Amino acid sequence: MKKIRPIDIAEKLNISTSTLRSYEERGIVPKPKRSSTGYRIYTEEHVAYFECIVAMSPGFGMDITSAALKKMQRNELDAALWIINKAQVANYEDKMIIEQVHKHLESLNYQHSMTTGEVSLQTNIPTSTLRYWEKKGYVHSKRGENNYRYFNSYQFIKILFMKLTQNAVYSFEILQLKKRVRNLEEYDIQGARSIVEECRQYLNKRNQEQLHGLSFLYRLCVKLGLK
Repeated sequence: MKKIRPIDIAEKLNISTSTLRSYEERGIVPKPKRSSTGYRIYTEEHVAYFECIVAMSPGFGMDITSAALKKMQRNELDAALWIINKAQVANYEDKMIIEQVHKHLESLNYQHSMTTGEVSLQTNIPTSTLRYWEKKGYVHSKRGENNYRYFNSYQFIKILFMKLTQNAVYSFEILQLKKRVRNLEEYDIQGARSIVEECRQYLNKRNQEQLHGLSFLYRLCVKLGLK
């Protein structure tokens, strides 16, 4: 069995050896054997795991990548694939949200408004999350005569934008998206349309990143004899 130095893997993947150790500590690669002098002994199987992590994490995030690869270590391929499938479903649901936003923008009803509870039911977003977003300035409501909070149709669109960030992999792009949503002025239709297009591009990119990650997951399956 060929033994591979950590520095060679790190240089190949453009990461540090400490990152390799952190993956090991998280339990997402098999524990390597040690030499008589205490050095880690990595094999081609370890390389396949490391390559998979680096390839999958941009599109799926570390939590999903970690969960799937832990299943792989237990030879639970089907369980790993269902974890991945759930993430892909979430990506498709985000695409549907963007199409919903586009539809609302084209037929914006300036008179329509909804209570926090109504928005929560329509979007499946907890009222506590809506209150948090309002506290942070991402969305704004107004008080009605009954003292209920009401979101107008434009604020509803901003809420849908924020919903997109819940499934997204944490990144600079998502931070920028949240900043743009916060800075959207009331009924800035062109600004909202610009974000719609930006979100479409982001989701397309995430789709492609996930495909790239899956190609390395397939390679790992072959290496482990699971395919």
